[in-house]
Amino acid sequence: MGNKLFYIFIFLFANSLFAQKSDTLTVVEENGLIIKETVLEKEPYNPLAPAKAAFYSAVLPGLGQAYNKKYWKIPIIYAGIGAGIYFYSTNNKDYNRFRDAYKRRLAGFTDDEFWGNGDTPIISTDRLVDAQKSSQKDKDLSVVVAVVFYLLNIIDANVDAHLRQFNVNNDLSLKPNFEINPFDSKANYTLTLKYQIK
Repeated sequence: MGNKLFYIFIFLFANSLFAQKSDTLTVVEENGLIIKETVLEKEPYNPLAPAKAAFYSAVLPGLGQAYNKKYWKIPIIYAGIGAGIYFYSTNNKDYNRFRDAYKRRLAGFTDDEFWGNGDTPIISTDRLVDAQKSSQKDKDLSVVVAVVFYLLNIIDANVDAHLRQFNVNNDLSLKPNFEINPFDSKANYTLTLKYQIK
């Protein structure tokens, strides 16, 4: 009976015996090398840089990003503002077409572009009213999109200028750590915040 318990014990806990990590400690041999210390000079703090970047972006969208040397953001800004302006123009043309056809129908004409060739219209008068409302709503939404991209342009330039002056180096790091628990073979997830004081 004791022999069977021994084999069962070994079988159940053998998984944890293979889970130990190998020794990764490296031995450094001293050979008399002297390493010269270098002093990093910090860029002087400019408290007006965020305001200047925001002002530049307000005057000309994308200029604040160019001031912050983030050139890759400029096409995104112009694409967002340009899309808003393009869709505003398209929806404005559609709105005017629907409105003109509706006015002609109220005046008694049957020769608008939505009447068609027969005796009955392709689009009814009620549908023209709905199309006007839909085009007006889309036109307003296009203005909102363009204004939001313009404001995000200013906010991004300001925040980026603030963050450019922060110290970002390897002394502060945040890294995820994934390990397998040897007893139940489930994953352990941890988040490690490391700060080195020199």
